[in-house]
Amino acid sequence: MEKITGFVDHIIFRNADNGYTVMVLVCKDEEVTCVGSFSAVSEGENIEVSGEYTTHPTYGKQFRASSFEVKEPTDELSIERYLGSGAVKGVGTALAARIVRRFKADTFRIIEEEPERLAEVKGISERLAREIADQVTEKRELRQAMIFLQQYGISLTLAVKIYQQYGQEVYGIIRENPYRLADDIDGVGFKIADEIASRIGIRTDSDFRIRSGILYVLLQAAGEGHTYLPEGELTRRTSELLNVDCDYISKHYMDLAIERKLMMKETDGETAIYASSFYFMEANVAAMLRQLDVRYDVADLEIEQRVNKIEKQTGMVLDEKQLDAVKEAVRSGLLVITGGPGTGKTTTINTVIRYFEMEGLDIFLAAPTGRAAKRMSEMTGYGARTIHRMLELNGGVNGGEGFERNENNPLETDVVIVDEMSMVDISLMNSLLKAVAQGTRLVLVGDVNQLPSVGPGSVLKDIIDSEAFHVVKLTKIFRQASQSDIIVNAHKINRGEAVTLDNKSMDFFFLKRYDADVIINVVLQLVKQKLPKFVDATPYDIQVLTPMRKGNLGVERLNAILQQYLNPPSDEKKEREQGDKIFREGDKVMQTKNNYQLEWEIRSRYGFAVEKGTGVFNGDMGIVKEINDYTETMTVVYDDEKVVDYPFKLLEELEHAYAITIHKSQGSEYPAAVIPLLSGPKMLMNRNLLYTAVTRARKCVTLVGNDICFADMINNMSEQRRYCGLRERIKEQDGNGSGEGTVA
Repeated sequence: MEKITGFVDHIIFRNADNGYTVMVLVCKDEEVTCVGSFSAVSEGENIEVSGEYTTHPTYGKQFRASSFEVKEPTDELSIERYLGSGAVKGVGTALAARIVRRFKADTFRIIEEEPERLAEVKGISERLAREIADQVTEKRELRQAMIFLQQYGISLTLAVKIYQQYGQEVYGIIRENPYRLADDIDGVGFKIADEIASRIGIRTDSDFRIRSGILYVLLQAAGEGHTYLPEGELTRRTSELLNVDCDYISKHYMDLAIERKLMMKETDGETAIYASSFYFMEANVAAMLRQLDVRYDVADLEIEQRVNKIEKQTGMVLDEKQLDAVKEAVRSGLLVITGGPGTGKTTTINTVIRYFEMEGLDIFLAAPTGRAAKRMSEMTGYGARTIHRMLELNGGVNGGEGFERNENNPLETDVVIVDEMSMVDISLMNSLLKAVAQGTRLVLVGDVNQLPSVGPGSVLKDIIDSEAFHVVKLTKIFRQASQSDIIVNAHKINRGEAVTLDNKSMDFFFLKRYDADVIINVVLQLVKQKLPKFVDATPYDIQVLTPMRKGNLGVERLNAILQQYLNPPSDEKKEREQGDKIFREGDKVMQTKNNYQLEWEIRSRYGFAVEKGTGVFNGDMGIVKEINDYTETMTVVYDDEKVVDYPFKLLEELEHAYAITIHKSQGSEYPAAVIPLLSGPKMLMNRNLLYTAVTRARKCVTLVGNDICFADMINNMSEQRRYCGLRERIKEQDGNGSGEGTVA
């Protein structure tokens, strides 16, 4: 570790978000290019930097800083250089020279203690004197706060965020209740706040710690899909997290409820405890669904005549259930259509669309993901968008979800049809319904037997189970679909029936292998050599779907191996290391969390932006096109042609996507899917998961592994219970005097 000391001559580049800076440091008349995190450093300042010299392949010799310390300028030349560097607004080189000529080495003391005396210098008014003093003091205070925060193990980047939030109040907040950081600052969770608290010496059973722990456990539960936890479960989890006796925990529930941070409801003989936001989402969704559920008085004969006309025009023929669905769509303000693959959902939706078109109504089509929306467009011949784009995502506040379309600015349409409803969580449903004005028809379409949404809630299932709304269940497999073993076997799996594994099919194969490494070799051969020709696709189009993240056949191991064979290292491809991953130009990647503020653009063939927006979402997949070390960005082109430039600090939101979990494949369809199966936890390896995986493939599904595991999954109906209360909130609406309205 070396140390160099000098003054900051000029800053070449700075990332405002994470403080990463490239600057020129003048050390004893030698200029040194210095790189590192320098959020609180300005041009003209004197600093001592610790680090080491490195050689960048493009930019040559650099000093890579690991830490630094600001040194107060003490001699007159250093003071003049600092004041005239532009670090203090309103002071240029000439004015800085006059100030130092007047006050010499006493300049900083004058600025801090007797700032009014600056007005003695020609060109400085009393107002400018105060502004100069304020700026110098503010920079000193920022540096002092950085030093204070870093002694508690807080990174410089996070320290800047904390200081921007609290200013000089930071000292009291950190010493008294560092758990406030988890509530107020994006990027600070309970774990970081708890670590700071332990360094400060806050007691493990302090009220602040327990309350913050309770809210953290509820947040973690939301990540598992729950909107609430039963009181006993919440107490047990919090006790384990905090290592505190259960008796200390339960007494805080009522206090948090009084503060409106929690809601407590009696459900099925137990107390359900919600984070308030999720309770109100469920209550609002229930109320808005009821408001949309009106009836339109339209005669059977009138509907049938129009459907006959559509059938003649299109060549489509509807069976009795599909005709029922069209009739209900015409007569209902709110309708749910559910059914498995091959049961005619697309034909039904197409007929509904054409019927409403004949009526002269405006229709919006939407789906939860870009892939699902693209498929909806291909199936219907009408433009479909993601729900987020339909609601006009605006980036939100502090990175949260925010939409231009809401109760004050509803969607301007007569009909909204949403496909792949099993993927919609309670938060997105709440935002969607806010934007659907009363009198607008809403048709929800989905397969209730697929996995529930990644986010909290079980929206489609709860709406159907409430038995409060009109639901049409399509069950008949149509003749054309019955020729596909993918569809036939998917329905067998769903019914719990045995599947024949004789490989005489043209689109459903099972290759029996019983060793993880052998399975991986077979998967590689299928993806790289055999399946691309069979389904007329590229290896990148063929998706490996696996039940788990960890283990011999988990996402993490599979991706490392698949990357090595499908996109090996090359002198022509730049790389970027991020944690334990290496991203390489040409890699297939996936976004792993919703980022509502990340900017994207769609570019013309000449590279010009033709459309711009914000928001990249959990499960979006794309290809790494460029890694730029100078701008510290990685460019990803997504399936729907969105181009996103990721700052290196956001690469933690990406992972390789040669293999993905079955959960992450929801709403997507691939030319071919390869599914390795060997073993796994019983709660995970169930019928629901297998059914979802098999229905992702359009032309060919190949399972590789243990046939006994496959049979066990078909027989295993045990799913992890989701604690969700939407069904109960809907039923409560009956008690509020709500019910169906009728529109003549």
